[in-house]
Amino acid sequence: MPTKPPKTYLDLKKRHGKFIEAVEALGLTAKQAGPLDRKTAQLVQLAAAAAIRSEGAVHSHVRRALEAEATPEEIRHALILLASTIGFPTVVAALTWAEDVLQKP
Repeated sequence: MPTKPPKTYLDLKKRHGKFIEAVEALGLTAKQAGPLDRKTAQLVQLAAAAAIRSEGAVHSHVRRALEAEATPEEIRHALILLASTIGFPTVVAALTWAEDVLQKP
């Protein structure tokens, strides 16, 4: 279920292609540096996106987690697990952003 990247990302890639290539290479290198599988890596990145309150990154990592075969229940659980660390209001916000993606047909 691969999706097209957001317009903002595509515009940035068009304007600053070498920069985006470097960012993508860093992400790939980091993922290949350890034993975590693709799904777990996406759930970790989703948690980080929630922790910094980045709605766009939460949307992106929910999509990527789904592509990596995470279930909606696993995605919601990964976010709920953060409550004692990042606070209930931040978790609720992240869950709302996750549902933006999970509820799309």
